[in-house]
Amino acid sequence: MQFEEKQVKEINKEEKHFNNPSARMPNIKVFTGSSHPDIAKTIVARLGLNLGRATTKKFSNKETNVEIGESVRGEDVYIVQSGCGEINDNLMELFIMINACKIASASRVTAVVPCFPYSRQDKKEKSRAPITAKLLANLISVAGADHVITIDLHASQIQGFFNIPVDNLYAEPAITKWIKENIPEWKSSVMVSPDAGGVKRMTGIADRLDIDFAIIHKERQRANEGDSTVLVGDVKNKTAIMVDDLADTCDTILKGAEALREAGANKIYAFLTHGIFAGNAIEKINNSSLEAIVVTNTIPQEKNMKLCPKLQTIDISVMLAEAIRRTHYAESVSYLFTNVPY
Repeated sequence: MQFEEKQVKEINKEEKHFNNPSARMPNIKVFTGSSHPDIAKTIVARLGLNLGRATTKKFSNKETNVEIGESVRGEDVYIVQSGCGEINDNLMELFIMINACKIASASRVTAVVPCFPYSRQDKKEKSRAPITAKLLANLISVAGADHVITIDLHASQIQGFFNIPVDNLYAEPAITKWIKENIPEWKSSVMVSPDAGGVKRMTGIADRLDIDFAIIHKERQRANEGDSTVLVGDVKNKTAIMVDDLADTCDTILKGAEALREAGANKIYAFLTHGIFAGNAIEKINNSSLEAIVVTNTIPQEKNMKLCPKLQTIDISVMLAEAIRRTHYAESVSYLFTNVPY
């Protein structure tokens, strides 16, 4: 009963902020880099703000130039830049924007990185291998960021690479909501993890939905290549729902779909937080047995959706906007770990 009352209070608080046009947020500026301006525009629209004026360009020698077009002195600044597209150029752009705002006397600078790049390089796989995720954490901090907001880090321990606060939001509540609203037979479906690394994420959603789960055990010999799969669990004559944090070549997801089809699954859905879709991944999805592949919009998907009728997106900007609002007002963001803002 106490839990339900707490939820009602949280919902009422959100309605108070978002349904009152006169409730403007003071001393805050939101800027965007060039990697994913659409999500930044959606974020500021929900917050009732205007996007901060900033221009980015390349000099003839390919150096990045950033100009912040308005005062940020004493402001709470948020810079939205996702790890996609020309990743290294976009990262450099992020570093420069952070530094430009910091030396222009912004009171706080928060890097909002929906898809955190290099997150798979979080440990030494072999001798003399770099830990690039740690290097990136250092670079963001040295650039002057005071805080980082991201979604579904590939390895949650990457938060420990930073000496500044990191809010690692989860796509799990949004995915759960989408499943309930768009898969009629979800109550009799089976959640599936395409590999051992995603078991915790998958069981979290299965517990929310109160449904059975299965695991695909995978032996990988080379990066981005799933070599052999063994299904542990029963999916015969059921709808199978696979969940993973990201996919680039999609080999793991598609081999998992084949294993589920061979095991007798009626329909197969795949859910990803970050849809990178490198190489001919879209073509492979079109030719697969997947009913649909659903991703969040942490990475722009407009072009891919035109090429792939099976691809659908979940708007994650509502969670980022609420995280920014709560951070600005020094409120807890833990509500977002289990709920989707209204």
